[in-house]
Amino acid sequence: MKLHLSNPSGVNSITGYGAGYVEINHRRHTTSLAITPQTLYLEDWTGLAFDQLSEDHFARLAQLKPEMVLLGTGANLRFPHPRLSRALADARIGLDVMDTGAACRTFNILTAEGRNVLAVLLL
Repeated sequence: MKLHLSNPSGVNSITGYGAGYVEINHRRHTTSLAITPQTLYLEDWTGLAFDQLSEDHFARLAQLKPEMVLLGTGANLRFPHPRLSRALADARIGLDVMDTGAACRTFNILTAEGRNVLAVLLL
């Protein structure tokens, strides 16, 4: 699916997604990733699947101090065990879990609103 959204220059935008890929600023990525309006994080997320999520992943997200984390869990909605995301709760950072397509759309909306959002998109 292609997404079209007006956004300020220099801000990351998800411009498309589909089975096995996400487009960031019209560049296709075929591996899991994390994204904020300013930064694209690939290193810690490449090849990561839902079942591989750990407490350490969520602790690293908390260190980035976003207002909210969107967790796109792939084609199907899956919820991580609460102990995994404890670092976010302790830091008073919201966590919203949804399928990856919904996370892409929500990321663009929140970014357009100027929110400090971080999305983890699992493919």
